Amino acid sequence: MTRVIQFAKAGGPEVLEFVDVAERAPGPNEIRIKVKAIGINRAESMWRTDIYIEPVKFPAGLGYEAAGVVDAIGADVTGIAVGDDVSVIPSFSMNQYFTYGEIVTLPDYAVVKHPKTLSYEEAASVWMMFITAYGALIEDAKVGKGDFVLIPAASSSVGLAAIQISRYAGATPIALTRTSAKKDQLLAAGAAHVIATSEQDLVAEVMRITDGKGARVAFDPIGGPAFPKLIDALSFQGIVYIYGALAEGDTPLPVLAMIAKMPTIKAHNIWLTSGDDARRKAAVEYVTKGLASGALKPVIDRKFAFDDMVEVHRYLENNGQFGKVVVTV
Repeated sequence: MTRVIQFAKAGGPEVLEFVDVAERAPGPNEIRIKVKAIGINRAESMWRTDIYIEPVKFPAGLGYEAAGVVDAIGADVTGIAVGDDVSVIPSFSMNQYFTYGEIVTLPDYAVVKHPKTLSYEEAASVWMMFITAYGALIEDAKVGKGDFVLIPAASSSVGLAAIQISRYAGATPIALTRTSAKKDQLLAAGAAHVIATSEQDLVAEVMRITDGKGARVAFDPIGGPAFPKLIDALSFQGIVYIYGALAEGDTPLPVLAMIAKMPTIKAHNIWLTSGDDARRKAAVEYVTKGLASGALKPVIDRKFAFDDMVEVHRYLENNGQFGKVVVTV
């Protein structure tokens, strides 16, 4: 028997329950992992409250990321062996697979041997943050020298990944944060500029930084009533990627400003990259190379124990973290 975390109804962190289940043998193209660390994501909080991009089938597991040791493989698995240190790429529905458990079984396409320089905690942190940012900024926008990139919620794990990837590609990252409390941390993390949106005029600051041209790309997990300001801060025919809904309310579209600037607004999620074999392989190679060079490095905010998962979700929803929240098992 092994312990996993499930929930039988949508609700607050208190609906999470520890459940004893029988270890199941991996089926064809599946890999079983003894989990050492779990990366925690906002998507899992939304999943728990059943407001995510697909409806939850109860009782449900949850979790997209983990790192650990392979203890069994199914038929037709290649390139991975028992005893390998591996980590998990978010590339599956949580209605089918999950990572909140002491021993979990996952599809082989979601499991990779991570660089040996990473600890289990770091390896459990890298794929959601870096592949989400890579998919928008590198794969699609192809940012590079001369580009300015606006990064709202910059102190989140994906925001920090976007800062690093922008710099790695030669672009100039502009970190957006609510107050100046995290300014020094964001600059130390690689941001070229930091704008405290509750203390400064976002559009005026962006235009000052870009000599009046605006930013070519905005990478936004928030939406909500401030969204029109991102349009105003863009360059002509700039691009906004919206990959989250932290504001939770409606997101207005400033029609006249859009007609004037002719921006492209794209919904974005990791699945466009991680759900395609060729794209996923290219992303892993890009991120692995960046990790090896030191240009990319996961930023861990805080570590918790597996038994404290309810408190983990409470902490996540306070929105105070700087980087990734990780659970050790």
